[in-house]
Amino acid sequence: MKNFTVTNALLTVIAIALVSIAIRPYVAPQTAQAQATAPYPFYFEPGTQMLKASDGSKQLYGRVVVDMRNGKIWGFPTNTPDTYPWNPVDAKPQISHPFYLGKFAFEDTDKIDR
Repeated sequence: MKNFTVTNALLTVIAIALVSIAIRPYVAPQTAQAQATAPYPFYFEPGTQMLKASDGSKQLYGRVVVDMRNGKIWGFPTNTPDTYPWNPVDAKPQISHPFYLGKFAFEDTDKIDR
């Protein structure tokens, strides 16, 4: 008889716990999120541009990329008007290393001039 009472008590506790888990989404629903932040929030300018380093050391074709977190502008050389790095002499995939072009002062957009 004692085991029967303990079993019923444990089953009651389990049933109450399951009911509370099932009711929680109805009592306190989670908010829906339309979009999540990207791991790398970069904006890639369409097409290729003639990239010029600020110190005048480089001038070549490449992609312009803006880091939307801080406004830094990077140039990824492609060496051709193509939108990806390509070398007709070397058959293996090319890697384009960025160089710093400048910065957009996004923080200034919060200032009000009157």
